Amino acid sequence: MDMSSTTMTIRVSADLKEKLDRLAVDTRRSRSFLAAEAVSAYVAKELAIVEGINEGLEDIRNGRTVSHGDAMSDLSSIIDVAERARS
Repeated sequence: MDMSSTTMTIRVSADLKEKLDRLAVDTRRSRSFLAAEAVSAYVAKELAIVEGINEGLEDIRNGRTVSHGDAMSDLSSIIDVAERARS
């Protein structure tokens, strides 16, 4: 993992900055550390969503799809099996 870093400037509301300041004091972490952690988590989550969408679009382009009716039929069968197993 590349541990190098770079500086980035962002604008936030005064309210958000105050909350970040309080969190920094309470966790004994720097604002910069907390902001970097938050951005990292956000980017990872959003990137996973975008990659999932792109994979789905690729599936559509390559004809890897299932009709709604077939999918619902399969789900109904799975639910029926699970309900019988619980009985």
